[in-house]
Amino acid sequence: MYDSVDVARSAVQLAITPNRAAEERYIAKLAERDIFGVAVDVGGDIIHSVHVVIERAILASRKAGLTREAHVQDGAIAGAAREAIMQIAAKTTGLNGGGKIAVCRHQEHLSVCIFMSIGLLHLNEVVIGLGHRSLPAD
Repeated sequence: MYDSVDVARSAVQLAITPNRAAEERYIAKLAERDIFGVAVDVGGDIIHSVHVVIERAILASRKAGLTREAHVQDGAIAGAAREAIMQIAAKTTGLNGGGKIAVCRHQEHLSVCIFMSIGLLHLNEVVIGLGHRSLPAD
């Protein structure tokens, strides 16, 4: 049995995987522990496309079977994703970024992590945001 800290840690580690192959290996490793995860790339002007980031997290979670199309489940993903976005908002305003959204779930624990590089020319900054919600286990 894992708690919210374990699931949050898993989401962070999934978000920082360097490539798709490492991501897939880590998702398989998590599944062995009954923690389920999915990751999706994001990029562009994050602050002006908050709705796109949230939609990508929701759709990826549904596609991977972490959640199903239901108001409460979509709301949990949207809330956790919005929380993660708000944590990185101050550093991303007016700049473009590229990175990854990772979602992990174990029973009622759900975490969304956004990890990205933002910047102007060669002056990059690295940001990370993390949100958590409780969601009744299916």
